[in-house]
Amino acid sequence: MTDRSSSNAYWSANVRIIYICLAIWAIVSYGFGILLRPALSGIAVGGSDLGFWFAQQGSIVVFIVLIFGYSMYMNKIDREFGVDEQ
Repeated sequence: MTDRSSSNAYWSANVRIIYICLAIWAIVSYGFGILLRPALSGIAVGGSDLGFWFAQQGSIVVFIVLIFGYSMYMNKIDREFGVDEQ
């Protein structure tokens, strides 16, 4: 594999995981917190309804999990393409 095609494959993998993370974050924060809030209002979590929980705490928790997941996945991709920190 040439250096240029390796670089293109690396950035393709990087951009793909960024799009996946953004889609998950948008679905959780906008979809669950705003659009599905009325449907989730009957489910109680921690003394409030599930729609409120997603809007206030859930999207933040999911965002933090996405940060750690992105970091772990990018470390794997970096090792795979030989650009990891040593």
